[in-house]
Amino acid sequence: MFQDILKLINRYGHVYLKGAWGTLTISVVVVLISTLLGAFLAMGKMSKFKPLKAIINVYIEVIRGTPLLLQLSLFYFLGSEYISSSVPDVGWIMVALIINSSAYVAEIFRAGIQAVDKGQFEAAKSLGISNANMMKKIIFPQAIKNILPALGNEFITMIKETSLASVFFVNNLMTSESIVSSATHLKLPSLMIVGVIYFMMTFSTSKLISAFERKVALND
Repeated sequence: MFQDILKLINRYGHVYLKGAWGTLTISVVVVLISTLLGAFLAMGKMSKFKPLKAIINVYIEVIRGTPLLLQLSLFYFLGSEYISSSVPDVGWIMVALIINSSAYVAEIFRAGIQAVDKGQFEAAKSLGISNANMMKKIIFPQAIKNILPALGNEFITMIKETSLASVFFVNNLMTSESIVSSATHLKLPSLMIVGVIYFMMTFSTSKLISAFERKVALND
């Protein structure tokens, strides 16, 4: 077994690295965009405009109430067959992941905003600060500190969830595993290598996020 693992690393290490890079690239892009979208969704959900609030509530509940693989399949086939076949497969997969992640990030932001002391809202209003400036300069900076751990967990979750993209043969770590195991028929050693790579990515990411949180806490 150990010899098989070494043989795969020596011969197909570049394939695994390519898949790992694809996984990280997708995860970073998805989390960045879904964080922005989630922030706007959270503000919409907390607004007093009932139609907008209702639409966002339905959006979040539908996304959170259906399997991610189903969402990936719908966007992949609807997008490529009925919207634009010129868009790369990874594009539709990333759209589905962004929409999925944004629903969870919206709830993270909402909880973070609601955790801010209500006195901050009242003080801003008494000073005549507009809602937009209040959110931008007072509330959001404090909310971000509250939600950093949850956003970090969302990024780690996304690293693992991108593995589902291998169903559509999009470049990621699990797709690389399928390529190697199909060529060598060494499924178990290949899976063990991929498992170690996933652990290294998630563990190192977790440590980086923890270090960043400590730095933010020290600057308070």
